Amino acid sequence: MPRDALQTTSRPSQTREAKALAVAKAKAIAPDLAARIGSTPKTTFRGDPDIFGRLVEDHDRHRALLAMIEETQGDSDDRRALFEELTRELKAHAAAEEQALWSSVPRDPETTDFARHAIAEHKEIDDLLADLAARDMGGSGWLLRFAALKAEYLHHIREEEQEQFVAAEQNLSPNDLRHMRRVFEQRKKAEKAAAKIEKKIRLKA
Repeated sequence: MPRDALQTTSRPSQTREAKALAVAKAKAIAPDLAARIGSTPKTTFRGDPDIFGRLVEDHDRHRALLAMIEETQGDSDDRRALFEELTRELKAHAAAEEQALWSSVPRDPETTDFARHAIAEHKEIDDLLADLAARDMGGSGWLLRFAALKAEYLHHIREEEQEQFVAAEQNLSPNDLRHMRRVFEQRKKAEKAAAKIEKKIRLKA
């Protein structure tokens, strides 16, 4: 059945609740800071109980963490705590997504290209995180470099939500989607527990 046919009148409230829950998880790290994520790309996946809904839930949580970091000042406890949480989240999310989705989705030329593109961008984001971790968080240039990371990540998840997930879903059954979510949950939990904050200055401009 086409995805649009599955929408109900309760869908808007479900998507709002899903986004609010994701933001609340981020705010638990620094409750006094605002998490102004603003409008988000239109997606039919938000609030779904399958793998794509779960991935979008993480994306909204990450949007909130990014917004909250921008609210911090200097080398503060809040900035350090939020950045460490963001780093562990992004590392765990990327590894779990690659296993649960991109290593499993049936391949055609389009999904193969999307998988390669997503994995390459995960590596790029990981490098940006390591560079930020290696620099003085109180320095004048730290937020400028952080802004570059934020722009890169928001671009990445917009592509996923509006293009890559849409294409991948066409090749998956409901059972596939449920199984992928279970794999994602298990792998992400393990990856986040083991994640380390790596520090490496990025020499590339």
